[in-house]
This record gives sequence, C-alpha cells and structure tokens, in this order.
Amino acid sequence: MDNSFASLINGDQPVLVDFFAEWCGPCKMMPPILKEAKEKLGDSARIVKVDVDKNPAVAAAYGIQGVPTVILFQKGQVKWRQSGVVSAQVLVKAVKELG
Repeated sequence: MDNSFASLINGDQPVLVDFFAEWCGPCKMMPPILKEAKEKLGDSARIVKVDVDKNPAVAAAYGIQGVPTVILFQKGQVKWRQSGVVSAQVLVKAVKELG
C-alpha cells in the first residue's frame, strides 16, 4: 500500500476518503456534498479523494468493489464506510460520532 496514504490515515484527526473513478456518473455528485461536509466540519476532519484507477493497490487493500465509496479512518482504523452517494448530513454525523 502507498506509504503516503498510510501516513495520512494514521493520525488522530479523522480522515474521510472518497474513493471514486473519473468514468463514474454518481461520483460526479460527490464534490459538492464533500464541500458542504467540509464547511460543516471545519478542521475537525480531513477530506481526501482517491481515484481507484490511479491507486489500485489502495482500493484493493480496502476492498473497494463499487464507487463512490466513502471510508472514515481514524488512527489507521476503518471507523465507518458507505458505498454510493452519501449526503453531507450523513458524513458529518459519522465524523461527529467519533468524538
């Protein structure tokens, strides 16, 4: 697995990772949702996008079967995951439940 990805998700700060693909129609709906979630979460969480076609090892390591899939990591552990388009409200709730 990519060392920079591992170091990114191993911190204390929650990290929401949006696994996506350029060819995926529903994935194109996620950027404004992620922006809204970031506005509500501020600095309490990082939001990162990972292109599964450019990072197949990372996608395989987390068993990404379909895109979009959003995974919430904290201290390197998967705390929550959801496939499909997810609302900003659900993303914010998942992060806040960690705290």
